[in-house]
Amino acid sequence: MEPTNQTVISQFFLLGLTDDPALQSLIFSLFLSICLVNILGKLLTILAIYSDSHLHSPMYFFLCNLSFNDICISMTTIPKMLVNILRGHQSINYTGCLTQVAFVMLSSYWENFLLAVMVYDHYVAICHPLRYTVIMKPCVCVLLVLVSLFVSIVDALLHTLLLLRLSFCRDPEIPQFFCEFAQVIKLSCSDTFTDNLIILISVCVFAGVPLSGIIFSYIHIMSSVLRMPSSGGKQKAFSTCGSHLSVVCFFYGTGAGVYISSAMTDSSKKTAVASVMYSVVPQMLNPFIYSLRNRDMKVTLRNLTDRIASLY
Repeated sequence: MEPTNQTVISQFFLLGLTDDPALQSLIFSLFLSICLVNILGKLLTILAIYSDSHLHSPMYFFLCNLSFNDICISMTTIPKMLVNILRGHQSINYTGCLTQVAFVMLSSYWENFLLAVMVYDHYVAICHPLRYTVIMKPCVCVLLVLVSLFVSIVDALLHTLLLLRLSFCRDPEIPQFFCEFAQVIKLSCSDTFTDNLIILISVCVFAGVPLSGIIFSYIHIMSSVLRMPSSGGKQKAFSTCGSHLSVVCFFYGTGAGVYISSAMTDSSKKTAVASVMYSVVPQMLNPFIYSLRNRDMKVTLRNLTDRIASLY
């Protein structure tokens, strides 16, 4: 493309879910409610785990980090959308867009690693119960979280730096309510072969390896559970893994669904709606899945809400 067709842009335009003014107030109310429910649910989960010494275990330590990460991704995307609806101008400046890209990628990769770490915890607890306290020591749990966070930061920073070297066409419109890396790179007037190659390698390594570990671990978990002589032991094991397996399936299922739909449709509105299914809905449902399928969490949350209610 000729240099005359390129320009240094100062902002991107987020097309959002719809351009119908009559629906803007409905979308604002809906996403404001989702954001508040998400944050409140995660904060209650973190507070419940912190307040109950019975929940001071590796599994709930990882759940606290997962809840914190879900809050971060919600605060990265939804508030800007709400502000744009109030302003009536769907724009985001260049720096803000790259910041969104970085934090969305960081949160997505970190959640990916945290889910893998959590299934590893289940694997050790079920397949090597006698060595559990030796393997999953507090220092090991902290190290796993920090390494996951560090790798996610490096990967997100790498992709964001790659975006800095690209030129963009005039009037760059993103068919999303936030700056998604794949959509931003499509707007580039530069050669994106290197960027796409690094994306492919990154996805294969930093998403494929944890997913392979999750599948491998669950194969061994199911094999160990089926060999248990006690039906009560089987039920407890399935209960322990059930909530996590639900979150894993929902996270990877919606993530795969949005990219398949993006590849098969040219509709910007369908792409935007699909993005909601992996960037908003899973984070909102995670605390409810863990709470409804985990007896200890239900008891702790009930006691916590009772104590909070008694204050008023």
